[in-house]
Formats: sequence, structure tokens, C-alpha cells
Amino acid sequence: MQFLKRTGIDWRERRLISKLYMDQRVKVRLHRGETRSVQIGRGVRQGCSLSPILFIFYSECLIKEALDGLGDFNIGEQIIEIVKYADDLVLMSKGETVLQGMIDKLIEIGSCYGMEMNVEKTKVMRISRQPSPVTIMIDQNNWRMWKVLNIWVAY
Repeated sequence: MQFLKRTGIDWRERRLISKLYMDQRVKVRLHRGETRSVQIGRGVRQGCSLSPILFIFYSECLIKEALDGLGDFNIGEQIIEIVKYADDLVLMSKGETVLQGMIDKLIEIGSCYGMEMNVEKTKVMRISRQPSPVTIMIDQNNWRMWKVLNIWVAY
């Protein structure tokens, strides 16, 4: 709720969101009955039409704070920092150092927002005419690069 307050959301809307999302409890229905009720500690409600809006708003603020001014990838006259789809991000940079800085800042600010990067689902790809490897560190993991059709790919 502090996040919504900082971004200027009126107290009446914050109170409404709080009533919808705070102190949520859930039971899971199984073939042999229901589980006991447990409290949901964080996250947005599944199936609620407000949930995607809150997630987008939250993630937009996180991304803006973490990556504002760090992108250096130009297409025409436009600087492209990221490409987004649902909860996926594509970070774009001309250089390894800038990309590493973007990832480091995203991880740092993300932890302040209670979000973390899923290293298992993270990929690094280099598109280049130069056959030189790239090393990117994500959460103590060193990504190895190899060349596939003139594209360097890491898994």
C-alpha cells in the first residue's frame, strides 16, 4: 500500500484495494475434500480484473526506477531499453558493461519492491558479427556463451 501512496493514488482507492487484497485466505479443493484455510501473504488475486492493472502499474514503476537512462540501444532516433510482454522483459544494450549494469540495477531495485529475477528462466543472447564471447553475471551465475548461426546464445 505504501507503493500506491507514493505514486499518488487517492486514499479512497487505496482503502478499496486494501479491503480487496489484505487478509486474504484460501482453501484448496481436492478430490477428498478441502484443505484448511491459509493466509496469502503477498501477490494479487487470481481472476480479479484489478490484478493485471496492479501488476502492470507496479512493474512499470519498478522498471522505470531501475532502468531509467541506462539503455543505449538505438533504432532510428529512438533509444530502446526494454521490450515487455506480460511479466517477461527483454533488456537491450550495445555493450556488455551496460547490459550488466542494467541487470544489476534491476535486481537491486527489484529486491526493494519484493520481486526477484528467476535465474532459471533467464537467458542472454548476443547478436554480433564479431565472434567474441560475452560474460554476464546474474545472482552469482556466470553465463557461458556459444555461437549459433552468428548469434551468441547462453543457457
